[in-house]
Amino acid sequence: MDSDKLLTRIGGLLRQAESTDNEHEAEAFMAAAQRLATASSIDLAVARSHTRGRERRQTPTQRVVHIGEAGKKGLRTYAHLYIAIAAANDVQCDITQTSTTIFAYGFASDLDVCERLYSSLLIQMVRASDAYVKSGAYRSETTPRRVVDRRRRTVRLEHRPVAGVTARLEFQTAYAARIGARLADAKAETEAQATAAPETSQETALALRDKQLELRDYYREHSDARGSWRGTRASAGHSSHARRAGDRAARTARLGPADELPGARRQLREK
Repeated sequence: MDSDKLLTRIGGLLRQAESTDNEHEAEAFMAAAQRLATASSIDLAVARSHTRGRERRQTPTQRVVHIGEAGKKGLRTYAHLYIAIAAANDVQCDITQTSTTIFAYGFASDLDVCERLYSSLLIQMVRASDAYVKSGAYRSETTPRRVVDRRRRTVRLEHRPVAGVTARLEFQTAYAARIGARLADAKAETEAQATAAPETSQETALALRDKQLELRDYYREHSDARGSWRGTRASAGHSSHARRAGDRAARTARLGPADELPGARRQLREK
């Protein structure tokens, strides 16, 4: 299946997910979209194994994903969401320490799927977190803070109300993590089914392994990454209430086209 047909079929499933008010149906359509993406990736891997050595065989590439401008609130959680999606679609990522830019490495069809999923889920994540913060549900919770009295050389813990920015970041962090888990489950299920068929299991397993090795070699050759990204580490306190709310929202998230958020448009280009 070529990339255009793949995206058309996935788009149909996404539209069905968005048009239903039944959360179970929406979840089923989302899982189907991810299974189709994974299955198509497997088909491409098999095709590549049969066309090794041909000049026009698809090879990995790199795209630059601009998450946002430096200093914008929420960039780390935006980046976390993209990386969670990428992990379930055979895409490897490097990221700047400021969380403003991701360098994504993978096959073009997998990168296209990541962009489509990210475009939909980012908007849903931001809207859901906006609604949660506006509800004020987090205000009944407190979080411990270390207070240093330098003159008396003492340190004490004070329980202060959770700030709105903390609630938003905690909500979005949990949202991204749950989305990653759901997509990973769908990917694992599809790959297990594909490698279970006696007549094709060995060929498919070898093709998947070849794809992994090819992407690994490409990444090692082209990546200049140093150190590790700490974007998921909390820096503005903790809110278990917001985490639970973000997790619940992600469990029923719908995939589908939606209007772009002002200032949140991703700019991708191949290197």
